[in-house]
Amino acid sequence: MNNKNPLIIVALILTLGVIVSSVIVTKGFVQVKANKNSLTVKGSAKKQIKSDFVVWNGSFSVQSSDLSSAYSKIKEDELKVKNYLINAGIKEDDIVLSSISTSTYNKILPNGTYTNEIESYKLYQTVEIRSSDVDKITNISREATDLINSGVEFSSNGPQYFYTKLADLKIEMIELATKDAKLRAEKLLQISNNTPGQLLSARVGVFQITPLYSNEISDYGINDTSSLEKEITAVVSCEFEVK
Repeated sequence: MNNKNPLIIVALILTLGVIVSSVIVTKGFVQVKANKNSLTVKGSAKKQIKSDFVVWNGSFSVQSSDLSSAYSKIKEDELKVKNYLINAGIKEDDIVLSSISTSTYNKILPNGTYTNEIESYKLYQTVEIRSSDVDKITNISREATDLINSGVEFSSNGPQYFYTKLADLKIEMIELATKDAKLRAEKLLQISNNTPGQLLSARVGVFQITPLYSNEISDYGINDTSSLEKEITAVVSCEFEVK
């Protein structure tokens, strides 16, 4: 008779829906913990976004044994770069040119020893464009190396893409993830004929902004700037009253 008591107690506990263990469902970012009269559920929300702002950088350089000649050449190249970008539809005020950096290269003897004699000078300059015309700047970043055909030693970096309405979107994503958590709580509590009551507490996890169709994730959050189209994921841990 005494051996049956534990089984009766367990049955009563399950009937009342008082779950004392932790349940983890890996699919869909769901984690559930129940204790006495509350239930904690992790809900998630995902949304695809297209970047609406872009930052692009390029660089060009000149190397010569004569500093004065190198300076004259890089000023010529600077004008070519500006004219190229203006002809491509960029406003002159949006073109930001850095100051000219200068490096020196000393002569090396046949045995590999460096001397104090300057053999050549290398002048280096960067150009940056910040714009909301994402498609135009993307095309320019791909085609700007055509400047090489005009005698400019030009290098184009990959654009950095941003979404300027991110602050508002994060609020929306938190709301969607919270609704998802409540829906999951409702499904889980159906087993014991209970329902989720008021929200007792909520904790927002880090946001993951990743390239489209990426499965990358980080405990510290991700903010991808390399992709034009991205996916934002929000996770919210919600504790509900059990009714």
